[in-house]
Amino acid sequence: QVPLVESGGGLVQAGGSLRLSCAASGRTFGNHAMGWFRQAPGKEREFVAAIGWTYGNTYYADSVKGRFTISRDNPSNTGYLQMNSLRPEDTAVYFCAADPSRQYGADDRASEYQYWGQGTQVTVSS
Repeated sequence: QVPLVESGGGLVQAGGSLRLSCAASGRTFGNHAMGWFRQAPGKEREFVAAIGWTYGNTYYADSVKGRFTISRDNPSNTGYLQMNSLRPEDTAVYFCAADPSRQYGADDRASEYQYWGQGTQVTVSS
């Protein structure tokens, strides 16, 4: 078990910004793709963004493209999700995840990720 701990969530007004962090222990992000997912009340977990290991290629859900930016800092074993221009529909619990099966690219399927954090609440008010 490799713990992932998200932080940075909170309550913001529409149009505001938050930066989520995902702190990992060990070598979680070593040769691991990293992703962010979210789950709103009564909804299925959905893909938000992911970043590959080898080249750092990034992938985004259409709903967040142009507003969110995923990044990682491998020396500190920390992932980030910068969220700008937040909308009420972005309200959800956000989870970070690591995929040990990928050296290249990243997957948008939650089932492909082995390690998960407990989530951090993001609430965007109208």
